[in-house]
Amino acid sequence: MTVSPALAVPPAPPAEAAAFFAGRLAFFTDVADVHASLAGDPGFVLVDTRGPAAWDQGHVPGAVHLPTAQLPADLDPAVPVVTYCWGPGCDGATRGALALARAGFRVKEMRGGIEYWIREGFPVESAAGPLHRPADPLTAPCAC
Repeated sequence: MTVSPALAVPPAPPAEAAAFFAGRLAFFTDVADVHASLAGDPGFVLVDTRGPAAWDQGHVPGAVHLPTAQLPADLDPAVPVVTYCWGPGCDGATRGALALARAGFRVKEMRGGIEYWIREGFPVESAAGPLHRPADPLTAPCAC
């Protein structure tokens, strides 16, 4: 019997898989969930950890600009934080989240960063004013 390459390493037992996936969701959120949360009182502070030039180029409306070297700044440790940076090819949000966690904050990372925020067609603010690009048909709408 031929084993599927996808199952060459068998799936974990259900209880282990549930713990693993719940753990991932405790550390990460996605741009669609952040966008939906920002429509009301999100219950968290969204922190852009990129440098000034990147912030001016475009950032999530309502985000706070705190490059990683400035964290935790004057953030309230009682309020959870969601960090983001450029995108999946950048560890800036992870470094920011680590700095915040070490300072005693509850923190998550927004997977995909500003890149996927823009790719999903969500608006950004820039030094020149609001920007809105159409969604990339390969990434949106996910609706998952």
